[in-house]
Amino acid sequence: MDFLDQLNPSQREAVTYTEGASLIVAGAGSGKTRVLTYRIAYLLQQGVPASRIMALTFTNKAAREMKERIMKLSAFSSQPSDFRYLVMGTFHSVCTRLLRPHAEVLGYTRDFTIYDTADSKSLIKAICKERGLDDKIYKPGAVQSRISMAKNSGISPREYGSNQQLLREDREQRMYEFAIIYELYQARLIAANAMDFDDLLINMIRLMDASEEVCRRYQEQFKYILVDEYQDTNYIQFLLVKKLAEPQNNICVVGDDAQSIYSFRGADIRNILNFQRVYPNARLFKLERNYRSTQTIVNAANSLIHKNSHQIEKTVYSEKETGDPLHLQAYMDDRTEALGIATRIQRMRHKGYNAFAVLYRTNAQSRVIEGELRKLNIPYRIYGGTSFYQRKEIKDALGYLRLSVNKRDNEALLRIVGFPGRGIGETTMKKVSTNAIEHHRCYLDVMREPDDTGLDVSAATKKKLQAFALMIDQFSDQSEEMDAFRFAEMVLRTSGVMTALALDRSTEGIDRAQNVQELLNAIHEFVEQRQNEGIDYTPITDFLSEVSLLTDQDENLADTTERVTLMTVHAAKGLEFPVVFIAGMEENLFPSQFAVKPSEIEEERRLLYVAITRAMEQCFLSYARQRFRNGSFTFASPSRFLNDIERKYFDVERPASGLTEYRPAMPDRVQTYNPPVNQSVSESGPSVKRSVSVSGLTADGGLWKAGDRVAHRVFGEGTVVRVYRDEVTENDKIEINFDTQGTKTLLLTHAKLERA
Repeated sequence: MDFLDQLNPSQREAVTYTEGASLIVAGAGSGKTRVLTYRIAYLLQQGVPASRIMALTFTNKAAREMKERIMKLSAFSSQPSDFRYLVMGTFHSVCTRLLRPHAEVLGYTRDFTIYDTADSKSLIKAICKERGLDDKIYKPGAVQSRISMAKNSGISPREYGSNQQLLREDREQRMYEFAIIYELYQARLIAANAMDFDDLLINMIRLMDASEEVCRRYQEQFKYILVDEYQDTNYIQFLLVKKLAEPQNNICVVGDDAQSIYSFRGADIRNILNFQRVYPNARLFKLERNYRSTQTIVNAANSLIHKNSHQIEKTVYSEKETGDPLHLQAYMDDRTEALGIATRIQRMRHKGYNAFAVLYRTNAQSRVIEGELRKLNIPYRIYGGTSFYQRKEIKDALGYLRLSVNKRDNEALLRIVGFPGRGIGETTMKKVSTNAIEHHRCYLDVMREPDDTGLDVSAATKKKLQAFALMIDQFSDQSEEMDAFRFAEMVLRTSGVMTALALDRSTEGIDRAQNVQELLNAIHEFVEQRQNEGIDYTPITDFLSEVSLLTDQDENLADTTERVTLMTVHAAKGLEFPVVFIAGMEENLFPSQFAVKPSEIEEERRLLYVAITRAMEQCFLSYARQRFRNGSFTFASPSRFLNDIERKYFDVERPASGLTEYRPAMPDRVQTYNPPVNQSVSESGPSVKRSVSVSGLTADGGLWKAGDRVAHRVFGEGTVVRVYRDEVTENDKIEINFDTQGTKTLLLTHAKLERA
């Protein structure tokens, strides 16, 4: 059987068009990964050597899954392929692989260290401390993010220092020394023989610019270049792919402009929107059939995203069942919202807890949701918690391995020199670092030969420093004589790390020791996996590269226990669940209060599109009328996006019995519903539909209208200017020109107006 028979006509056409530039616009749930996978398998079937293909993804997990699928599909082919030579992985991992053999061209050694986000922040913190800067203004995370944005825009430290607009922005944020920090940060990276994530991409471009031979070699080698999630690429990634694809421009990109949600990481939606301008002869393919969600969910999402101006026109459709409408529910406050979500999950628990995901705009929203899930004994996992490889004991263990292969890695040295304790304190290391910076030496050089630079410490301290340096030198000498597992085991045993952890018999200490053992297990599995791929020798540098480039989606959701998943919408991209709850559908929350420009609002709308299209069967949206934020309760208005979704796709509900909530008045009477606090939630509590917006009723049963005189307990008396009706969200508002306070717009449900 031909594996192409498993594709629909649109998918098949996109897969079999292999020569020249092509843009595959893949709607949500349309089989994007399948098309990319089948396209590579098709190329291999046509006799293209695996080494001539480069596939770039955004997670290692996606690359692994694609490779596994390709190997299965190739069973259909009589053409043998050596999958070891497929160049497939994230932008960063592929660049690392291509950079190492030629690192000397750029002034690095091939064993350069890769600094993750935590390492970068640590270095920035040290620089700011040296310069006596206020850490409340120069927050390491904010500084690191700004440096990353500069790099992803192709702005070097020197260019930054002469850019008046950027310097003006720094002054507005009182970060007067940012340009100096950026320059020092980059200089320290180079001195430490280290690159951060952004440098991997920038240095790949620099390498091809610096060496015409290397550039030509890679351009000739990679005849077919494929890029996944192209809407998430930044400016540097765009330049890198463009340069690699020259001159034949045989490039295929797959993505969905409607799911471009990472501008805060530097992603530029213009890369996909302008693809056909950059490559005028490119073929455009549209994958519009959604295989994931019901027709109603797909149609609702379409009605939302079509409100955006900047997009590639397409109409996603589903041939699955019509399905339930989207459920919209209002709550009095965020705690009641969380209880409502938890109760709904409890009533539907027969589906299995893995079926449910609760999505929110900000991490802070998870706290109250967690609390209500715990009260009902509902198991859950928070996606995006502390990564295994970011735990202190794991970072310590990896620090020894990093320093052993790159003795210029000052950040690794500072992390490990005090564990296990060797009598080398913070004061001593401050002297070492100051001395090293003054003499343009790495820290280990100063510790090895303290007299050469006149280090001002006692003779006893010098011996301790030299003993540590000797140990690292011995590790370094053996780093290429053993495979990764044997080397790691030797280092962690000889350094005293394993012994120190074993001596701590507290519960936390036992957990830490088990975690380090699990790290050794991971290294062992890594070596075995490489052996199965035909690679006889795996150095520790290969494992360190792999670990440093893990993304948040590479480690999570491995737990097979039945649990409800809690995560931000950003983290949910690429995932799917039978039932999805989207909490906090309020103005200044979703969309974010920081979204001001039209382009920012459009991205927030795309973010909601992503949230809705994670749902396979049912989607519940909710908002609170007041939310506890910044230490106090604040009134909230329902999100404008709720009005962007066509009314016919909604099933607007009032809360189930037992949830404290305001009940909008019915046409023939005015009422509120306040059940006893201890009343239990009914398993089948009534859910009454709202048929008409009537929250603007006056106390005598009439409707407020323009010209009415009203009295407000805070603003005094005034005249009604206009009443705004909202059939979907019950967000009825009234505009009043108060005699002494001016014109104000109030929520009718909270205004508590009386006739003047």
